[in-house]
Amino acid sequence: MAEKIKSGFADIAKEGALFPQEAPLKTKSGNKSLKIAVPQEISLQENRVALKPESVKLLVNNGLEVVVETRAGESANFKDNEYSEAGARIAYDRNEIFESGVILKVEPPTTYELGIMKPGVTLISAFQSGTQTIDFLQELAKKRITAIGYEFIEDKVGGLPLVRAMSEIAGSTAMLIAAEYLSKTREGQGIILGGVTGVPPTKVVIIGAGTVAEFAARAALGLGADIQIFDDHIYKLRRIKHAIGRQVNTSTLDNVALARAIKGADVVIGAVRAEKGRNKIIVTEEMVSTMKPGSVIIDVSIDQGGCIETSRQTDLNSPIFREYDVIHYCVPNIASRVAKTASIAISNIFAPILLQIAEDGGIDEMIYNHKWFMRGVYAYKGSLTNLYLAREYNLAYKDLALLMAARI
Repeated sequence: MAEKIKSGFADIAKEGALFPQEAPLKTKSGNKSLKIAVPQEISLQENRVALKPESVKLLVNNGLEVVVETRAGESANFKDNEYSEAGARIAYDRNEIFESGVILKVEPPTTYELGIMKPGVTLISAFQSGTQTIDFLQELAKKRITAIGYEFIEDKVGGLPLVRAMSEIAGSTAMLIAAEYLSKTREGQGIILGGVTGVPPTKVVIIGAGTVAEFAARAALGLGADIQIFDDHIYKLRRIKHAIGRQVNTSTLDNVALARAIKGADVVIGAVRAEKGRNKIIVTEEMVSTMKPGSVIIDVSIDQGGCIETSRQTDLNSPIFREYDVIHYCVPNIASRVAKTASIAISNIFAPILLQIAEDGGIDEMIYNHKWFMRGVYAYKGSLTNLYLAREYNLAYKDLALLMAARI
């Protein structure tokens, strides 16, 4: 047989890289080594946890490290073994938790927690302007901590996703609380929230026309109550009527009309959210003094200072007090009553944000690349970056956009 003729094409092809060559797989840039710590909440009556086990599994599967303090989810009915099976490492040393790169909490850290927090870490938690002190902000600055308030974080369309979720829960829960304290077993008026055939319906006054008001109104209307909603903004009153899908009695905050409504109310819900700083007083002490004995006030906005003059902060151990024989319920973390539902809602919002932080390469890059996230930052490496807080506490302010542009 004739010997095969070698064309040499194979050698030429190899030299010209026409054959597939081995090469490293290209991967997306980003910091996948982000370490997130979830401490057990020690603030009074806080039962929520920032991450559910399913979200932990999602984060771990995407290359993030998650450390959960032992018993962190216990109050929300999530066990340690659920977190460990999801890929989290269970920490038994509290100091280890507060030395992690990103600390994810529900409540603001206590004085003790701030004391053991490692300088330079990133804190993501609530801020709670109605109860916070200047010492807290000064300690953050001293330790050069980057602090992000979840009530300030926006979404891509300008909404406040964490606030919205907790407000939905608080609004619905507020009416359940009102029903409980109207009963004779709680030394209320001894009336049902709503109405039955032949009996006039309960009168509910809602101050504010935001998300809390919307869900409180839905619950009250579902029970058959007669509701009246007050707000200073006509567009909010229109929006809430459209959202509820029913014709309801609405009014601007006219003192005469408000005083008349308060006097005849069985339940008053304070649901005003401050747009800048602390809330202003809308329902005066004089108005409260005219209310029926055994009627109920629930000031949902107490975490921002409250909108009812006779309100003062309470807790879940001792949630009520009486003023002018009117029952006042002023617990700032109403959502903690339904801790599992609230924890799932919080976790569903935080998990995608944490994934985005890792994808972008860290907190600084996340702040720089996303204005909606930047708005949540109120302290950055020793500087107070929220103008309204700076004015409220009379502290120096630095524009975060300028800091990030200079990459300081």
